[in-house]
Amino acid sequence: MNARQSILAALRDSGRQRGTLPEPAAFASDQDASMQAFAKALEAMNGQCIGPMPPQQALDTLFPQAARVVSVTPEVRGQRKITTNTDPRSLEDVEVAVLRAPFGVAETGSVFVSEKVLVCNALAYYAQHLLVLLDPAQLVASIHDAYARDEFSGTRYAALITGPSATADIEGVLVRGAQGPRSLSVCWCPTSQAS
Repeated sequence: MNARQSILAALRDSGRQRGTLPEPAAFASDQDASMQAFAKALEAMNGQCIGPMPPQQALDTLFPQAARVVSVTPEVRGQRKITTNTDPRSLEDVEVAVLRAPFGVAETGSVFVSEKVLVCNALAYYAQHLLVLLDPAQLVASIHDAYARDEFSGTRYAALITGPSATADIEGVLVRGAQGPRSLSVCWCPTSQAS
């Protein structure tokens, strides 16, 4: 038995009873769950909303010259397919990643992603640009509403992405894409229009 296994075994045998987690509080909210509220919050974080329009048209309009597109949604053709066995390092040259978020949060302009959405979690961070398809009927008003969704409890990995990556840590100079995508575009695309 190695040191890690020994420590974990000692913790398991310590006699502590595992308690149940408390139910999250339900906060009354007058937050707006509209497309306009979402777009305003996303734009404040330097993202953009487009559409409604067909997803392939959105890709062709925003990124007409993109040569390395990975799509993890059947609505858009990509130049490369990925699977759960894809080596994350092989995604370092992706220009545009296209994915469908199960829901968005109007309060913050965030989109929810998980390992189910991304297929390979590194995709959301290696891609230079993210094009996220979002059904306007799947907007929730607040972060509290988002955490109540089943997607959070039914996944091992989850993230709320709000705008492109940016930092101003070094000499106060704003750099986009330092730790993730340089742009985040959300295309309004009802799930019923998937084709």
